[in-house]
Amino acid sequence: MNEHASVTIDDVRRVAELANLELTTEEEPRMQRDLNAILGYIAHLNELDTAGVPAMAQVGEMLGGLTQDCGEALREDDVKPSVDRTKVMAAAPETDGRFFKVPKVIER
Repeated sequence: MNEHASVTIDDVRRVAELANLELTTEEEPRMQRDLNAILGYIAHLNELDTAGVPAMAQVGEMLGGLTQDCGEALREDDVKPSVDRTKVMAAAPETDGRFFKVPKVIER
């Protein structure tokens, strides 16, 4: 594995905190090992020579005529008018006029 990419126990704890996960002291080293293994696989993939491989921006581009034959062609990405904000906010259960108000679902 690339020695530059290494996850510490403190990193695991910080990521768990950000993800609102409660890891036990037994789970922390396992998570550290798993995350370091993932970074190792990524480092291994980064060693591959991809110079001759064309970039793939959209899967639809790779499918080409296949989507046309199946009748599942992707639509053009055209800019269209959106719904009227005033009407949407008037129909909302709770709003401050600009944003929807929703109940808090994550306690810290």
